[in-house]
Amino acid sequence: MKYDFDKIIDRKNTNSLKYDFAVQRGKPADILPLWVADMDFAAPDEVISALKQKAEHGIFGYSEPDEKYFNALCGWFKERHGWDCDKDNFVITYGVVHAICSLVRALTDEGGGVIVCQPVYYPFAEAVTDNGRKLVVSELKNDNGYYSVDFADFEKKIAEEKVKLFILCSPHNPVGRVWSKDELKRLGDICLRHNVFVVSDEIHCDFTYGENRHTVFATVDKRFEKRCAVCTAPSKTFNLAALHIANVYIADRAAREKLKSELSRQGFSQPNIMGLIACQSAYEHGANWLDGLRGYLQGNLDFLRLFIKENIPKVALVEPQGTYLVWLDCRKAGMSDEQLSDAVIKAGLWLDDGCMFGVGGSGFQRINIACPRQTLKLALEKFKTVFG
Repeated sequence: MKYDFDKIIDRKNTNSLKYDFAVQRGKPADILPLWVADMDFAAPDEVISALKQKAEHGIFGYSEPDEKYFNALCGWFKERHGWDCDKDNFVITYGVVHAICSLVRALTDEGGGVIVCQPVYYPFAEAVTDNGRKLVVSELKNDNGYYSVDFADFEKKIAEEKVKLFILCSPHNPVGRVWSKDELKRLGDICLRHNVFVVSDEIHCDFTYGENRHTVFATVDKRFEKRCAVCTAPSKTFNLAALHIANVYIADRAAREKLKSELSRQGFSQPNIMGLIACQSAYEHGANWLDGLRGYLQGNLDFLRLFIKENIPKVALVEPQGTYLVWLDCRKAGMSDEQLSDAVIKAGLWLDDGCMFGVGGSGFQRINIACPRQTLKLALEKFKTVFG
């Protein structure tokens, strides 16, 4: 089936965080936004149809996921990622960030150490510090644009800071790494040695490029399955973020019950019915749409790579193995983070400043390429003017 990802959909005046709240966030009203990680593509028709059918039914009472929901969920991960997951080990939450914050509170004590590998998705740090825990940072190594874990530093920090929780970003946002099974094994072995529980954010798992393949952390080693929580959601894959649904897999019963108790303290019980319907429909019927989207994103990445090479020599593309968020190295321009941010905004473009992702992010910008190519081209033309 042919999908029209070139279609421009007007998102203004739709309560869109991306398009309608620039002024409230200190940006010009007419700025072009390629910052926040949602896509400018409509969800699959089957998902929209399922939501319409529920809306027409007209009753939106308390709802729970049923057998069909979990069959769709487990079937998706079996088919796409080779993961045989037990439906009884899932806990439903509002979203992956909500799940991470809840797991931090459920599995660590106030003041306890939680480690992350920066630069990384900035809500990780907020999930730690906002909940009164100690943020411990192991900086990723950047070898001429190829990022890797500094395993020696990672283990040293865990031991020194008495870390009990590791928040893993897999695939990694913003640097675009799809961690190999060997890398995940080394991380897991270190965490086992020091009794560190792993919270693996795998929300971008369905987006990889070329020969890169995502490995679910729980599948790397049977020992790891009992010492981790795998956080997934259909939100990034099918552009469903505002429906607030995530599926957290925890094989260890004690850890799972601790999360459930924490959710109960928050007053969370039944999830959003529209989120349940959208998730089930997407996992049942969205495979062809996703395959088409992945091909389109590859085309966008190819376009961006060539544009930068031919037009912006001061910027280096950090070649992504996964995600639709691209990390751009602007350090050769010789600007401070504030100067770079101001110049990008002055050019009429809204990207994410690299410094917000923590240690190692200074001098970078993150751009979201999940948009029609015409929009991406316009954004890159604006970006070009930043560097003369």
